[in-house]
Amino acid sequence: MHRYSGLAKEHFLNPRNVGDVTGLSVIGRAGSFTCGAAVRVSLRIDETQRIADAGFRAAGCGFLVASASFLTEQIKGKTTGEAAALAQSPATAVRECLGDLPADRNHCAALACQAVIAAIKSYSDSARDEWSGDEALICTCFCVSERTIEDAIEQQKLRTIAEVTKACNAGAGCRSCYSLIEDILDDCHRSKC
Repeated sequence: MHRYSGLAKEHFLNPRNVGDVTGLSVIGRAGSFTCGAAVRVSLRIDETQRIADAGFRAAGCGFLVASASFLTEQIKGKTTGEAAALAQSPATAVRECLGDLPADRNHCAALACQAVIAAIKSYSDSARDEWSGDEALICTCFCVSERTIEDAIEQQKLRTIAEVTKACNAGAGCRSCYSLIEDILDDCHRSKC
């Protein structure tokens, strides 16, 4: 039998944001083959790319419910980039805040984070499809255009996605733009940007 820390117990017994958000939303899912748990996160994102509302549905243990409840509270009001960057590190985003989860339950925090990232990736993909700007939008989390990435590669002689992310923040959020950044790097190196 696992013991819940104070905050984990509070979020398990009184979970916040249970259910789907209303209005136009994006959905992300994650599941575990290890324990059979599944979580679904829905996000309503406003015109400023801030998460106006977040909800979740979970089928799993109390640690999964607590993790999803806590994380959906933490990301409300954040931009998609901020939320995705936070969710890239389940230890920082959830586990440290809820108290030490039992080692065999660390994947619960990771599942909640994966579902948030999946929802933001869905948003990013649709935002790129609907983009009507003058330049191609590559990183929707941080609004980084193709020209900005090409300029950074040329001026700083960048060779990797990590270097591009450090230079202009492209790819620091949900990472759905990684393949696009890789293509830009390849094109620039072939044409010697």
